[in-house]
Amino acid sequence: MTRRNIIAVNCVLFCLSMLLPSESLAQETPAAELKREVSRVLIVQADAWNRGKLDEFMGTYWKSKELSFSSGGKTTFGWQATYDRYQKGYAPPKEMGKLKFSNLMVTAIEKQSALVLGNWHLTKSDGSNPHGNFSLVLKKFNGQWKIIHDHTSLLGQTPDDQPKKPNVVFILADDLGWRDLSNEGSQFYESPNIDSIATQGVKFTRGYANCQVCSPSRASILTGKYPARLKITDWIGASMGEEWKRNTKLLPANYNLVLPQNDTTLPEAFRAAGYRTFFAGKWHLGGEGSHPEDHGFDINIGGHHRGSPPGGFFSPYNNPKMSNGPKGESLPLRLGQETANFIQENQDQPFFAFLSFYSVHGPIQSTETLWKKYRAKAAAQPQPDNRFIIDRTLPVRQVQDHPLYGGMVESMDDAVGIVLKKLDELGLSENTVIVFTSDNGGVSAGDGKATSNLPLRGGKGRQWEGGIREPYYIRWSGAKAGSVCDTPVIGTDLYPTLLDICGLERLPQQHVDGQSLVGLLKGEVVGDDDSLKSRKLYWHYPHYGNQGGEPSSIVLDGDWKLVHYHEDDRVELYNVAKDLGEQKDLAETKPKRTKEMKADLDRHLKAVDANMPLANPNFDADAYSQQLQRYRNREMPRLEKEAARFLQEDYVPRNGWWAK
Repeated sequence: MTRRNIIAVNCVLFCLSMLLPSESLAQETPAAELKREVSRVLIVQADAWNRGKLDEFMGTYWKSKELSFSSGGKTTFGWQATYDRYQKGYAPPKEMGKLKFSNLMVTAIEKQSALVLGNWHLTKSDGSNPHGNFSLVLKKFNGQWKIIHDHTSLLGQTPDDQPKKPNVVFILADDLGWRDLSNEGSQFYESPNIDSIATQGVKFTRGYANCQVCSPSRASILTGKYPARLKITDWIGASMGEEWKRNTKLLPANYNLVLPQNDTTLPEAFRAAGYRTFFAGKWHLGGEGSHPEDHGFDINIGGHHRGSPPGGFFSPYNNPKMSNGPKGESLPLRLGQETANFIQENQDQPFFAFLSFYSVHGPIQSTETLWKKYRAKAAAQPQPDNRFIIDRTLPVRQVQDHPLYGGMVESMDDAVGIVLKKLDELGLSENTVIVFTSDNGGVSAGDGKATSNLPLRGGKGRQWEGGIREPYYIRWSGAKAGSVCDTPVIGTDLYPTLLDICGLERLPQQHVDGQSLVGLLKGEVVGDDDSLKSRKLYWHYPHYGNQGGEPSSIVLDGDWKLVHYHEDDRVELYNVAKDLGEQKDLAETKPKRTKEMKADLDRHLKAVDANMPLANPNFDADAYSQQLQRYRNREMPRLEKEAARFLQEDYVPRNGWWAK
């Protein structure tokens, strides 16, 4: 690091210490006052830069653009301030180059303290591009703001006298069921790399997604809040209210179409602590203005508004946030390699990488080689008389023998292997926390009806365990490696858990619906973890799933699970420890417990101000009954025939993706 670069960084820190107004940021600053404060700060910055022991530097000005203000608890300074040479005709010193700030943000974290974070870049005449990120923690003492912590990264270097913070690699599968991995008991799928995360870390046998469909679960992971609290309760893009045209008893509840800007997301919390943040893969939490880069990720590869890959699982991808690869390139392998490249490039500074697979969401596509492999495995299994049953509303697959889906699981696992291998090569495995989970249950009744979640009932979109119970693994050097935990945990727990593991300050007003799992990871029950076994978990899905799910809400209290159906106010009660397949409804034989749990669920829904479905004035009961009969008489035979076709020796995909 050159002396001039050190001066530049120190000037940045000095100037940013002036960013906060004299009033506490816990109270929202009026826009007019904030604009005046920004103007004052810009003048101070220019003056400080001029006096940075650069005698030959005679004149500057700062050009401000894209200045914006947001309401709520967070204020974002959306400008880029760039050193320019035009004033008085003076050029900047060649050694110094042009300086640019970006992604500058001020966030109140409690009444008397705040975070300032952002990125800085130098463009020099020799073609080099020094760059880095910074964060400041400021606290108010006797009416004056003081810096109590700062972190500046220059060219990815961390000072030798500071211990490197743990890195985080968060791996989120899409539509992967609890039974879709070999370490979870599947005899058909192969997943050695994902299995290694479970066997080397802590495996939670009762890990849950926050919803039976994707967008709500993803929003909950990133914010630490229940879907009902966020008002994101269905996959974004699903029809709601009067837009709904299907013949059902209820109109699905309204829901929000984007991730709220006034929440501090998990990557924003990590970026505030000096982490480099990265996203690759499926987003599905809003479009323009609500992409990953709008919610704390420095880099976004492939994340946009759609929930399935636009061009399928082989290049060309037709993805607006990712360039096409060579013809026929595998999407999961590309995402795994992009993540590995990011790790390689940022190995010398703390990083937070979020690998969010499109796999194993539809379309169900694999290579011809993997199809042949899993076709042979399926042929070697006992052959079922039928692969599907009608479970209340729609056909549900009961057998794991789909050869294309088997190939998809293996390709995703290979991509995870690329990331794990890179961590090992760089010597980063010991200091990297790895999380693996899925956003909802396996696709037994929708999106190709490609897997079975047995012994769990149902799957994606459904209110039973097959729709919400997930693989849930955390590998961390401080955990009790190779241990298995049967305490119920959920997606919202990952936010405070990762903050605790990495030594970051908790944000209790943010991750209100999650609890830290650090005690469980260590094999202890201490502090907050005393309440983990006794707490209740909640779900709210006031919609009709494409997979046959019904508008319902759930409360889980230990081994007891109550499902309330909004169509007719009926309830089901199961003991999921004794009845994993939820076949024996105990609501009538346990009236006291049923009544207490229903009252508790009602209190929760009221507390989070949950949106509810409304009666559908156009519902036709006779037409609905006929529809169910068609599923039994027509759809079931069609599905059985299609499932058999995938296993025929002369099978060729109808849309020709193998030709890609």
